[in-house]
Amino acid sequence: MFKVRNNEPEYAFIPDSEAPQTNCYGKPIQLIDENDPLAGQSLNINGDSSVGDNPNRYKQHGFYFNADNCIACHACEAACAEKNDTPAHLAFRSVGYLEGGSYPAVARLNISMACNHCDNPVCLKGCPTRAYTKFAEYGAVLQDPDICFGCGYCTWVCPYNAPQLDPVAGHVSKCNMCVDRLEVGLKPACASACLGGALDFGVIETVPENREQLSTSIPGFPDTSITQPNIRFQQTRSLPREMRRTDSTPIRYVRDDQNAKPEPDVKGGQGTYRSAALKRTNKPRQWNLTKLRSREDPLVLFTLITQAVVGAFLLLFLGPPFGLASLGAAAHPVAYPVMLFGLIAVQTFALVISTLHLGRPHRFYRAFNNLRHSPVSREVAAVAVFYNLLGAYAVLTGLPQLFAWLPEGLVSAVRELSGWLAVIAGPVSIYFMHRIYRIPARPFWNHWQVLTSFYASMLTLGSLAVALVFVPLLVVQDTDYTPLLQTLTLLALAGLVIEAFGLYRHADYLRHHSGEGQAAWMEQTTTFGKTYWLRNALMLGAGLLIALAALSGLQGVAGFVLWGLAALALSGAALIGRALFYVLVIPTTLPGAFFWKNPAFEEHAREAGLADMTQVGVQVAEH
Repeated sequence: MFKVRNNEPEYAFIPDSEAPQTNCYGKPIQLIDENDPLAGQSLNINGDSSVGDNPNRYKQHGFYFNADNCIACHACEAACAEKNDTPAHLAFRSVGYLEGGSYPAVARLNISMACNHCDNPVCLKGCPTRAYTKFAEYGAVLQDPDICFGCGYCTWVCPYNAPQLDPVAGHVSKCNMCVDRLEVGLKPACASACLGGALDFGVIETVPENREQLSTSIPGFPDTSITQPNIRFQQTRSLPREMRRTDSTPIRYVRDDQNAKPEPDVKGGQGTYRSAALKRTNKPRQWNLTKLRSREDPLVLFTLITQAVVGAFLLLFLGPPFGLASLGAAAHPVAYPVMLFGLIAVQTFALVISTLHLGRPHRFYRAFNNLRHSPVSREVAAVAVFYNLLGAYAVLTGLPQLFAWLPEGLVSAVRELSGWLAVIAGPVSIYFMHRIYRIPARPFWNHWQVLTSFYASMLTLGSLAVALVFVPLLVVQDTDYTPLLQTLTLLALAGLVIEAFGLYRHADYLRHHSGEGQAAWMEQTTTFGKTYWLRNALMLGAGLLIALAALSGLQGVAGFVLWGLAALALSGAALIGRALFYVLVIPTTLPGAFFWKNPAFEEHAREAGLADMTQVGVQVAEH
């Protein structure tokens, strides 16, 4: 058990206070009954089988933060780092702040934040490896780094930046509520170290000493309905109507009658973007092509390739029954199975490269561990089902001699069944792929446009893949390829129309809904403005080129030039659009400081060489 010092001050112990039956969300504070068979079990902290005698062991505990008292001394950060021995680039607890007003009436609001051990821990539900557990003991949400394989999905879904992905170690870790201290009645290290009496801890909904409020929100704090966090605030000092972050995240908080709502804060020249009036910002449009690179680069390729493979297979399998005889095995007994095996090879490459997104790629098999809750597990399972069905169909089609010892009718039936099942599994896998990105904590993604974009890529890239193989083949065979191209043209144009409609509705939605999503949209039209319009121009150009080639009926060199340009435009638009999809998103994280947890400072530190000093706390290594 944790060793209590002989001279431990009284304020370091958790008070034994009367708590109500339910919390403000209507959830019971007593998590299990004292007579429950699960009660009395050891948490096995550091291999110790002892059981603590805390009388409130099975009640939900939580943090209390009094913003009026916080002086931003960072003692809570230091105590947490010392207790958990975290490297300089990680912090389970961090202090950020907002500023507002004008001289001499300048106000600052400090916010100390760690894991809130929520009633609805989205990290637990999202984790594909089941590395998270919400314990009846203290209501602590604990994470096991040894189980984690470093996908980082929990860092996407958590609105508070509580899970910390360490690219050096290749796994996630987070605040563990200092359960070893709780077992002996002590508050977590951060609360015990607070100098100003700002941070406290206890059974949730009990009012600490010298407190007046138990508010669930504070300026800069994300929507509590996402996770129902177990933290309560007090903030009674008068604040300006507008508070701004000091980090580079383009968000400001504007107070209304209820609370402070996040709005875009994109400044440039003499103007500031106001979401209410939708005034045009003076910030210039830029390219920033180098900033299109991100940790999610493997996912850019994985999603696009998978969607292209699904689309191409649907055309190969469904084309002949619907009149495209030139795509059938009968017309091309060699090219047809070769194309199928080519799709398997490309999909294999996509699956392999997707593991590069993991901190521990060799543990990819753990992605199947949470099919009940995790969108990641469901996507991986659905893609795996499609991949295996495609493989079965390809082998039974291209290498039937391997099954000569079986009745021919049985082989044919199994081949057809695997093909039809793959036709179903492919689009289903893309649906589950889109569900990964429907995250309330990332409003830019949380829109049905993701689904239209993914299915549009299936149509356009799938048609492009088939055209790249079968059109040259028909030319070599001196066969008219016009009917095939006309069909592929219609499908590609349909994909472009679906994509354009989704993008239009997405932009319209973001323009009329303030918050991090609208700020991301403003970044898209300013910081990446030229790149964004290049993507749009490539989409429009590809559509025009495809329509021109189809209507003109051009063949020979002129036709190939048109189709080649259209293919390049389609591929470029897809890559740029998917890269923008990942780099633009602004999560509902807590504000950082001028140096700490500030993306602009981290970028400067890498450019200037400051990041080479580990004490600066900027991650430089990629796992």
